Amino acid sequence: MRILIDARFTRLDHHDGISRYGSSLIEATAKIADVSMLISDVRQLALLPDVPYTLINSPLSPAEVFVAGKINRLGADVVVCPMQTMGSLGRKYALVLTLHDLIYYEHPAPPGFLPGPVRVLWRLYHKAFWPQRLLLNRADVVATISSTTAALIAKYRLTRRPVRIVGNAPQHGHTPRDPGAGADKTLLYMGSFMPYKNVETMITGMAELPDMSLHLLSRITPERRAELEALAPAGADIVFHNGVTDAEYEALLGRTTALVSLSRAEGYGLPLVEAMSHGTPVIASDIPIFREVGGDAVSYVHPDAPAEFAAAVRKLEEPDLWKTRSRRSVERAADFSWDESARRLLAAAEEAVAVRAHRSGQGRK
Repeated sequence: MRILIDARFTRLDHHDGISRYGSSLIEATAKIADVSMLISDVRQLALLPDVPYTLINSPLSPAEVFVAGKINRLGADVVVCPMQTMGSLGRKYALVLTLHDLIYYEHPAPPGFLPGPVRVLWRLYHKAFWPQRLLLNRADVVATISSTTAALIAKYRLTRRPVRIVGNAPQHGHTPRDPGAGADKTLLYMGSFMPYKNVETMITGMAELPDMSLHLLSRITPERRAELEALAPAGADIVFHNGVTDAEYEALLGRTTALVSLSRAEGYGLPLVEAMSHGTPVIASDIPIFREVGGDAVSYVHPDAPAEFAAAVRKLEEPDLWKTRSRRSVERAADFSWDESARRLLAAAEEAVAVRAHRSGQGRK
């Protein structure tokens, strides 16, 4: 079976969540199956594994409506897209589309990197569920990354197709930190600064942590930085890194007291498992997806309670508790692997081929 994976959502300079998800799945699945990929810019290859590829149009191009005609000529048995927006008009192959989350129905502000016209369509798209149903029902199988999202897909009856979980995972290959080595009096946040990420609560909570420094690692616009700086308590030590390399991120994870994420909604929460795989304790908002990912390894707090956040940090200053959380974090992170996700993707791809064959057979009767 020939599997073609759409890698056109890969970023050009550094991975975001979708970009890393697709790249990691391609690398892991290529170990166990015949895999090639689609790209839309040769610069994407710097962040992708060394597998065969075809260069075609951007997924944001008007030509995307007719992309299936180009893909038909590539001879793939099944195409896997890490998003749900891939053009499929006239396709002659099985198709797996991915829905990561339903965040933007509650928090409709689109990502800032999208072109203006796409941002308008984004907002209109998330005004109702029927456009989502139209997209997902074009697939033979729908993939998602968590049981939490799978339950929401069922709740809102978003598709008639089988829904299968192909989860996210941390990047392994590093040695977890020594729990006995202690930790710096720092806290880390890795993620965007969109409003639903709720960075405001952790910044406000720093008023009760004068001896701690909060490091905000991701890239940020000057306007958003100014908004957050205006909320900072007097004397609070808040450091804006405006982007870090993978090596810098791992070095910071290896020294910090905890990684913090007080988001109001997430599709998965990859920074949580990345931190746990290093043996770094996590403080997270008490929402279903974080409970699914973190289990009993994470300290949960109400997303609107800065004092709860500060109290959770203070508890981790107890050496024995910190060591216990560090060890349990490594154990929990080991439950997630790209190799397992690749096996699940292969099973979903095989099911998609079977579903398409069955539907085609019924159509001929």
